[in-house]
Amino acid sequence: MKLLFIADPLQSFKIYKDTTFAMMREAQRRGHTLAVCEPQHITWQRGSKVTARVCDIQLTADPVQWYAAQPERRAPLASFDAVLMRKDPPFDSEYFYATHLLEQAERDGARVFNKPRALRDHPEKLAIMEFPEFIGPTLVTRDAADIQRFHAEHGDIILKPLDGMGGMGIFRVGPDGLNLGSITETLNRHGAQSVMVQKFLPEIVEGDKRVLIIGGAPVPFCLARIPQGSEARGNLAAGGKGVAKPLSTRDWEIGNALGPVLQARGLLLAGVDVIGDCVTEINVTSPTCFQEIFDQTGCDVASLFIDALEAALTASAP
Repeated sequence: MKLLFIADPLQSFKIYKDTTFAMMREAQRRGHTLAVCEPQHITWQRGSKVTARVCDIQLTADPVQWYAAQPERRAPLASFDAVLMRKDPPFDSEYFYATHLLEQAERDGARVFNKPRALRDHPEKLAIMEFPEFIGPTLVTRDAADIQRFHAEHGDIILKPLDGMGGMGIFRVGPDGLNLGSITETLNRHGAQSVMVQKFLPEIVEGDKRVLIIGGAPVPFCLARIPQGSEARGNLAAGGKGVAKPLSTRDWEIGNALGPVLQARGLLLAGVDVIGDCVTEINVTSPTCFQEIFDQTGCDVASLFIDALEAALTASAP
């Protein structure tokens, strides 16, 4: 197969932990060819198919010069067997427009994973509200008075922006309500921007678990991102420690319930974040943790992913 990865610049990859790199490595091991581009390299001209300036690459065994690239060329996205959208958040206006270009590429005949419409229609924080039986007390609002009432009811709360990533912009306000007004003003921009507010889940001390869903099925191991020191956030980007664990009974229940729904929407890969027994986010843009789980458990998540990708392409072959 010819695979095109739409991703951040290769120079920014930390290959010892990068999930996109793990996907590439497994795909190349199976004999598939690799090409890469960034979202800004995609072009759609009147009367033409969606194309991109791409580089064909081959992975090397050198941990520093880890790939060899051919000269850049222009190619229709539909000329690849699969296009994998692996650009990291934020989900800003340019990401939004990229999903429209990718959707047109689908009309040209491209196979895109995850599906661009599913990426666009599945906001990673808001998506949990569709599954109330699996989430804790949660509020989405712009209204400062709503937030104050939620705090009065639950006492210890977490506030976060809807477009954050890596733990960015997450605040905890305890029963004393210290700085609740100031934090609300910072996040909702005086009523101009929506905020997610959730009851604080003390089980965070055991980790914010990333449960991976591939091809509608949960991976048997999750990565618990455990906060360090006085930090309330478990995100690896915020200094959390990643510990791989077998899925709990509740994790399996969540994964088996959400997996078929997400797959039916065109989400080949999703990362469901679970604290205790509660889902807190459903990540679909570029879920990670493949290598951390493999390094600690031997569960080859990248192989499971390429299996699912090959099966999806075979199932849709004419």
